[in-house]
Amino acid sequence: MAPTTPIRNASTPAASKVGAVLRVTSGNFLEQFDFFLFGFYATFIAKTFFPAASEFASLMQTFAVFGAGFLMRPLGAIVLGAYIDRVGRRRGLIVTLSIMASGTILIACVPGYASIGLLAPALVLIGRLLQGFSAGAELGGVSVYLAEMATPGKKGFYTAWQSASQQVAIVVAAALGYALNLWLSHEQIGAWGWRVPFFLGCAIVPFLYVLRRSLQETAEFEARAHRPASGEVFRSMLANWKTVIAGMLMVAMTTTTFYLITVYTPTFGKTVLHLSTSDSLIVTLLVGVSNFIWLPIGGALSDRIGRKPLLLFVSALAIVTAYPALAWLTAAPGFMRMLAVLLYFSFFFGVYNGAMVAALTEIMPVNVRVAGFSLAFSLATALFGGFTPAVSTFLIQVTGDKAAPAYWLIFAAVCGFSATVALYRRGGAAQLQAELG
Repeated sequence: MAPTTPIRNASTPAASKVGAVLRVTSGNFLEQFDFFLFGFYATFIAKTFFPAASEFASLMQTFAVFGAGFLMRPLGAIVLGAYIDRVGRRRGLIVTLSIMASGTILIACVPGYASIGLLAPALVLIGRLLQGFSAGAELGGVSVYLAEMATPGKKGFYTAWQSASQQVAIVVAAALGYALNLWLSHEQIGAWGWRVPFFLGCAIVPFLYVLRRSLQETAEFEARAHRPASGEVFRSMLANWKTVIAGMLMVAMTTTTFYLITVYTPTFGKTVLHLSTSDSLIVTLLVGVSNFIWLPIGGALSDRIGRKPLLLFVSALAIVTAYPALAWLTAAPGFMRMLAVLLYFSFFFGVYNGAMVAALTEIMPVNVRVAGFSLAFSLATALFGGFTPAVSTFLIQVTGDKAAPAYWLIFAAVCGFSATVALYRRGGAAQLQAELG
């Protein structure tokens, strides 16, 4: 294991904090870059690794493998989250990056079904499982690191950069996809061009690893006298299972919205709305920019007015307006309508998530903060967000209603609203923590 570097003192300059934010969020970039590519190139991946009798069956198999990676997240949250709570944020986040990179490289290099048969989808599945196992603790580890290094009263603003870094990945991936669409023919992209962004993701792994190794441990963790063993972390998770489940339901709103407006958008635009690939990519790129703007705004607002008001307001707004918005889009599909609706949903995601990440770090027991945060987030992503593309495809197929993905978003928003009410009602402790930041 790499040695722990000296801790930062309380007088760390602002420039050093900015550098720490960039270094710790670098792994989030790789995770979301690869996940977005998998969703965007789903139709090509389906033909390469999952040939089937119909396009629907092939696409559903691809999205099922995409979702399978999310089922590994809870396991990664418990195992790697407990490890990070025991050995430290810095050392643990180096491990999560290494595992994630292994899965990315595997998916990029696997030959197609035509070359190696069933081994091809099996190896892609293994790559997704490795990525999911790593991501289970990556988001929690990064969020807790940012929360512990935040200046007083600005925890929401600092933790918002965990998700903001993912939006940079969305923008870069969408821009690459747009460029490839201009330079290569549809046949060339289907044959080999879709792999190019994956290889570029592999190429930046050494750079990201160097950034992670230069991290310093948080002063809060270094000052902690007790470092829980894995068994103690597991027992604490069982003792606090109600908090974990409520946290999971609170996260459901943000993870469902995110995968709906980013990973599923290109497929929705092309196969359901019959818009051009270029239009879908431009919309996705602009959504990434919008997310990047709204996330720190949401975090900063939650620092000022509290987490609870923002969480309740946004989830209620989603419940009331999600279906009318998507129905308006599908009634007359077009670039401007798609852009308007998804930018509206981007507002949901950015403001809600900006408040939610800080809230989740506050409600978890301090000595198992990474494991608790990671487990709640991973369960929500596994049960809600990760399967959003598959559920949306299924709902449209079954109902014949192109706006049917809104039903899934509304359900997630109801979960988020209910969980927020429950968490902030319990003795007022969570609300007090949120207001103090």
